[in-house]
Amino acid sequence: MTTARSKLICPDVTPYYHCVSRCVRRSYLCGQDKLTGKSFEHRRDWVEQKILSLATIFCIRICAYAVMSNHYHLVAFIDKEAAQALSREEIIERWAAEHTIPSIIQRYLDGQLTGQAEWECCLSLIETWRDRLCSLSWFMKELNYNIALQANKEDNCTGRFWEGRFKSQALLDEKALLAAMAYVDLNPVRAKLAETPEQSEHTSIKRRISKLEQEKSTASPLADFVGYQSQGDTYGIPFRLIDYIELVDWIGRQFRTDKAGRIQPTQPAILKRLSLPQQECVQLCRNLEQHARVWIGSSTHLIHAKSKLKRKRLLAIHIS
Repeated sequence: MTTARSKLICPDVTPYYHCVSRCVRRSYLCGQDKLTGKSFEHRRDWVEQKILSLATIFCIRICAYAVMSNHYHLVAFIDKEAAQALSREEIIERWAAEHTIPSIIQRYLDGQLTGQAEWECCLSLIETWRDRLCSLSWFMKELNYNIALQANKEDNCTGRFWEGRFKSQALLDEKALLAAMAYVDLNPVRAKLAETPEQSEHTSIKRRISKLEQEKSTASPLADFVGYQSQGDTYGIPFRLIDYIELVDWIGRQFRTDKAGRIQPTQPAILKRLSLPQQECVQLCRNLEQHARVWIGSSTHLIHAKSKLKRKRLLAIHIS
């Protein structure tokens, strides 16, 4: 039986989630169809740009992403505090960026409401939008719906483009978050689509490194790395960017067993800070794909999650 999404995504337990959506038809999401020779490579940019665009509207911070040939990965942070801090006018502005707002909301903005009933209707609608703007399910729905429309139009067909639901894994602690982000950013390298992380197109690691190389700092829709001293910061990722880049490069060397070369013996500093053994980190990245587990974290965090969800057991990957 399919588990209700509310039992899989609970921001009160953890705001971090690894999500995957897969294409259901033989025709590719991206890349090149070997049977017909037709290229769908341009669709990668559709997905990447839509992810980044929605991240500026929703209170969903993108920690990592990778767009592959027939699926994509996201590591997302649900920022409920940011959603609660938005004014009603900001809520309307954000929602209107992707949707047509009803006339009653326009009259609310123009100060032309005629009674208490209309006022209460507007407030109820705005609060509904507030909830949706910090809903990972709504974010994924908007993303997948838009891409499906474009792909169906281009393919001149109708019907399902994606699998029924996106898959999600709850990341209960920093180790799980770190492993999931590295796994996502290394997907093109593991699939032999790129030699190095900085060469992997349509990934967050590529975008972050490119931004570092720019002479002028520009705003980014990706979540910021805020360092170890700001772990209480609800807006950012509790690591240093340079440590994370070193870790991704190191893990990539462990995965690429088909390539000759000397693996540097020094482990990244971030592993020491999190007390995460080298091989455990590599194995955890592999387990994210090999085992269908939806809760990932230490025993303490898993016990807390079961208590919050009032469940006796969870499909989980345990981290020591």
